[in-house]
Amino acid sequence: MNEQRQQAYLNLIQSLLNCPSGEEAGILAVNQELLDAGFVQTVEAVAQMFSQQGDEKIANWLRNLAMQLGEGLNLDTKVDLQSLSEEERQAYFQFLGEVLQATANSNGDTQVVYPLLAENTDKLDGVLAEILRRWVTEALREEEADLAKYVAGTILHFSNLIAQFPLGDKGSNLEIAITGYEVVLKVYTREAFPQDWAGTQNNLAAAYSNRIKGDKAENIENAIAAYTAALTVRTREALPVDWAMTQNNLANTYTGRIKGDKAENIENAIAAYTAALTVRTREALPIDWAMTQNNLAIAYRERIKGDKAENIENAIAACNAALTVRTREAFPIDWAGTQNSLANAYRYRIKGDKAENIENAIAAFAAALTVFTRDALPQYWAATQYGFANAYSNRIKGDKAENIENAIAAYTAALTVRTREALPTDWAATQYGLANAYSDRIKGDRAENVENAIASYTAALTVYTRETLPIDWARTQNNLAAAYRERIRGDKAENIENAIAAYTAALTVRTKDALPIDWARTQNNLAAAYIDRIKGDKAENIEHAIAAFAAALTVFTRDALPQYWAATQ
Repeated sequence: MNEQRQQAYLNLIQSLLNCPSGEEAGILAVNQELLDAGFVQTVEAVAQMFSQQGDEKIANWLRNLAMQLGEGLNLDTKVDLQSLSEEERQAYFQFLGEVLQATANSNGDTQVVYPLLAENTDKLDGVLAEILRRWVTEALREEEADLAKYVAGTILHFSNLIAQFPLGDKGSNLEIAITGYEVVLKVYTREAFPQDWAGTQNNLAAAYSNRIKGDKAENIENAIAAYTAALTVRTREALPVDWAMTQNNLANTYTGRIKGDKAENIENAIAAYTAALTVRTREALPIDWAMTQNNLAIAYRERIKGDKAENIENAIAACNAALTVRTREAFPIDWAGTQNSLANAYRYRIKGDKAENIENAIAAFAAALTVFTRDALPQYWAATQYGFANAYSNRIKGDKAENIENAIAAYTAALTVRTREALPTDWAATQYGLANAYSDRIKGDRAENVENAIASYTAALTVYTRETLPIDWARTQNNLAAAYRERIRGDKAENIENAIAAYTAALTVRTKDALPIDWARTQNNLAAAYIDRIKGDKAENIEHAIAAFAAALTVFTRDALPQYWAATQ
């Protein structure tokens, strides 16, 4: 690559990192001539450097930038090997030869291969993936069948290793693994080597499930397609253990599917987990059985079809079953994970005593936190703190004011890990929960509490956009409106205008057809805001309020929802 252009790329990256927040788009706009595949590759390389230095905040920001440029701006990010110097190309070729030889000689021993990878993390990038694709594909065409199978086996081992390699850039490592699996499948065909083909399809699916680059929804579709392909060979009759493993993996992928009908995706997941459990029994495969029971519990908790109360009972039963194997002594991390799942199931439980269910949830979250510490497992710790906070927010027993203080403390703790840069969606969810807690807060200065709530709702809305997460966006708009109605600071009339605007915005998603109860609640809230309105014509405001109350009553009927009906009346 031209050194002068490379320096220009680095200068541009430095400008983006140093500029005030919000000015990035302007800087990119005046540097359009530098926005090409080479720049994207340089951004990824710099992200990897920051990651190695332990600065994940900047590394993740740069990764997001590279992804946006590569996809949003439709840049061609395919590596151009001709842009490399001969010396650079030879260095990559030599490294690839060395690592494949080490993999072959050691039969894929991590003790041998990982140190070699660790010494060459600067070469674990798109260039290596492209060289692997071109060089090996061409070489395999010219080899005898037996030798080609041997080489393919070595590449398969290497792909498995690089997919799990903990150092370097995770996104780039997975790209290299995916490339390797795709190369292997040119030799391991379904006709010639059906079991090897199916195993490689399973591994390719796992890599796509975890893929960081590319379109998330499309990655999941590729994973489902590969798992489904594997199951044409991995049948229950021929390979029951492999079949059950792939069914479990397929189910995991369906639970995270973005495309398709959400309810149907969960049904497919439950069906696949249930199928896996016909082989993964407690007697024959207790660890796998417990894992699938835990996964099944999550699917039942999120199930849309069927009776909601019964679904949650099934989730609790599956968690408790898993915990008969996943004990704290034998499998502490798995035990903590299932405690977390059990806690969430109790949070949403319909049957039983509501107050007791929340106590059970708090106890299970607290148990999980004895293993999920901030130092050892920060993301799991933060997720559990978030659940803990939600449970305390809804707690019936204990002192109400103290419960809210505990919730605020746990949300705030979670935000030390769930940052906007590293985990934007989780950050937004936690900001939303924190805002609700501040809205309900009893202790502290009321005016300050409302300001904190508005600040957190507003923060959440920087991630919860109408385009990307419309339901979360609308829910946050509704609650932000309520905070503006209760606001003490600022101009009263303007606060109510902000409330009306936010309620109106929420109703663009919360429609009567799509979300009738949420629509009616927001109509009710909007009516109350119009009654309090200072600006505008008083008579007209009252007419708006009456119309909104009347709209709400088309859903809040005496027979269906008597409490809401009475409140609206």
